[in-house]
Amino acid sequence: MRLVLWDIDGTLVRIGDLGRDPFESAIAAVLARDLDSGFHERVQMSGKTDPQIARELLLAAEVAEGEVDRHLPEVLRGVEAGLLALEHRMQGEGRAMPGAAAVLERLAGSDSVLQSVLTGNLAANALVKLRAFGLDRFVDLDVGAYGSDHHDRDELVPIALAKASGSRPDETFGADDTWIVGDTPRDLACARAGGARCALVATGRFSVDDLRALGADAVLSDLSDTDGVVALLTG
Repeated sequence: MRLVLWDIDGTLVRIGDLGRDPFESAIAAVLARDLDSGFHERVQMSGKTDPQIARELLLAAEVAEGEVDRHLPEVLRGVEAGLLALEHRMQGEGRAMPGAAAVLERLAGSDSVLQSVLTGNLAANALVKLRAFGLDRFVDLDVGAYGSDHHDRDELVPIALAKASGSRPDETFGADDTWIVGDTPRDLACARAGGARCALVATGRFSVDDLRALGADAVLSDLSDTDGVVALLTG
């Protein structure tokens, strides 16, 4: 059976700076101090897991390395609460990527495909972002792999495969029959680490030319060619 695992930010949806704000607010609250101006520019978030982002931001806020792990759980709880509070704003200020809903809906109707997410988001944050645009109903979030499963994105493919096998014991799921769909080099690295195939979509920070140079199995400008994308992922 085919397993299709979607990245979220930049691949299925875009919420802009709304994704960064909860991290900054949570860290400021946990440290009980204002953050320096320009703090948000010190860490590039694209392709990273939420725990990795939080850790790097704490270090950027000059928290000692030995103190980061002590603060991390509280920061991540604050990020979850802050993002949930922004869900209504996502609907107005963010958007689903072109073609995302149509492709997800088509694959959801296939008996030979199980689709979920492989994302750096914590599981709670993934649900909020997808639900804001009505995309959550097309994916089986119980078999997804998240930043809350492991801080290292490269460890997430085996986690998703184990969850898929556990949820469908009569089906066989293998890495070589799994597609990772994302928009960054980190998505490709994750796929390669787990032995999966990878399609990259140029709807994030990287252009088609940038992504083609990486050697992914497929590179798409966006997801608007529903028939073509479905054929790729199911063929």
